[in-house]
Amino acid sequence: MRKSAPNRDVQRERRDWIRESERWTHERHLEKGYRIKWGYVAIAYLVEFMVIGASLWGAWLFAGVYSDGDDKAFYFMLLAPLVYAAVELCRVPLGILARTQRSYFIRALAIVGIVFAAGVTTKSVSQLGEMMFHPRLMDAAKAKTALKDAQADRSTIDGRIAAADARVAQYTTELDQIEKRAAENASQLSALPAQRCERVYGTNSKGQRYSNLKCVTDPRTATLNASVGKAGADRAVVTKSLEEARNARAELDRGAAERKVADAEQVYRNSVNRSQLHSFTAMVYGVDPIDVTDAQVHAFLRIFVFVPALCAAFASTILALCAVSVRKTFMDEDDLGAAVNLEATPYMLDSITESLREEMGLAPPKPVRDVTATGAVIPMDRRSAPNTNTPPAASAGVGA
Repeated sequence: MRKSAPNRDVQRERRDWIRESERWTHERHLEKGYRIKWGYVAIAYLVEFMVIGASLWGAWLFAGVYSDGDDKAFYFMLLAPLVYAAVELCRVPLGILARTQRSYFIRALAIVGIVFAAGVTTKSVSQLGEMMFHPRLMDAAKAKTALKDAQADRSTIDGRIAAADARVAQYTTELDQIEKRAAENASQLSALPAQRCERVYGTNSKGQRYSNLKCVTDPRTATLNASVGKAGADRAVVTKSLEEARNARAELDRGAAERKVADAEQVYRNSVNRSQLHSFTAMVYGVDPIDVTDAQVHAFLRIFVFVPALCAAFASTILALCAVSVRKTFMDEDDLGAAVNLEATPYMLDSITESLREEMGLAPPKPVRDVTATGAVIPMDRRSAPNTNTPPAASAGVGA
């Protein structure tokens, strides 16, 4: 189906309406003295909302990690970020006010407000930056702690081996002494005379005869038996202690300590290589990442966190400041951009009036008025013949 031709009247009205709207907008900007590019303002607000959203989300995650499951503590930790978000939202309007207000006092207040709001934004964004590096820093810190423990174990391995050897030697000596004492007691016990037994005859109270076998034991036998029993108990205790000391000594191995240190160093190096902050710090200071100190890492962390935070704090504000184009109003300048001498105003009006009369044929042309005595004003219409009655000073001014 063929489309119908567009209505020219409608097109003409639409074009006239667009021109009238543009003319009205231009005149409005001239009256106000400034023009706001709302596209840039929209981008500034978009950046602002992204910063606010990221800050609130980071605060939510931060509260969830460090509130330890306490709901009240969780919500308490979210109150300040909400206030910070409200303050951050004021930066773009303050930037526009700093450009559009004519009062220098109001401009100064707006700039102070921008600085305060940027400080709040710097705090929020720097917290997000620290949270970004925190997991890798914690892994590196744990690996470094394990490495220090392994190095400490290796540095004390000789002393612990000497102590374990002394303990084993002590228990061995005690066991030898117990064995020797037990052997002596056994030999003495075997050297004692055997038990003597003899028949005893007698009469009881009833007058009856009886006959019993009576055995007599050497009195030293009981003492020696007790000594032998005590030696056996002491042997059992010392034997157990000696076994434990030997097991502890077997665990003390210089090679194992060296391997433990090597493994801890490898784990620490892997953690450091996964830490972007350690890599950048090592690149700046020109050292190996594993040799970077905690002071260097935290010094670089301040730069790596606060500088981007400051940039993020002022980026949208600077964009809002640049979105305003300021110009002088009609009260400050004329449309042609040229200053008009007030003394020449009557001559200009007379010249315009005479030109209109000549074109319309209403009246004959009049001679041009004389210039002022100082020669500061030049007649606008130079087509007429010079007035012969002009004073010499005025003629000199015209010639000048």
